Amino acid sequence: MSESIHSPNLSNLENPLLVIRDQLRVFVAERDWAQFHTPKNLASALSVEAAELLEPFQWLKTGEPEELGAKAHASVRHEMADVLNYLVMLADKLDIDLVAAAQEKIILNALKYPVEQARGDARKYSDYT
Repeated sequence: MSESIHSPNLSNLENPLLVIRDQLRVFVAERDWAQFHTPKNLASALSVEAAELLEPFQWLKTGEPEELGAKAHASVRHEMADVLNYLVMLADKLDIDLVAAAQEKIILNALKYPVEQARGDARKYSDYT
């Protein structure tokens, strides 16, 4: 029996990103879309979805959550899901462990932004004196 997007590989249940990856693999395979999912195309789609995530916030005064109505909140949730899904597909295509990459990047950022210099300061690390 083939996997479905509703019953993911049980061996991946401890890692939600792997569950999502497996669901997306099935979704894409069922539609024969893998042929279109080059790294460049996935990165482009990810960028488009990230821009769409900004749209509900575009003309808000501060962009704080209380300014979003129910419809805009749902839109943000769906655009965030699109961003995550394309990111997971791109990581799958490039064989990148997103959790390991995120943990590595946190360590690198901690080195670039030491607490004693960065606390309460929004400047980029290269702008520190």
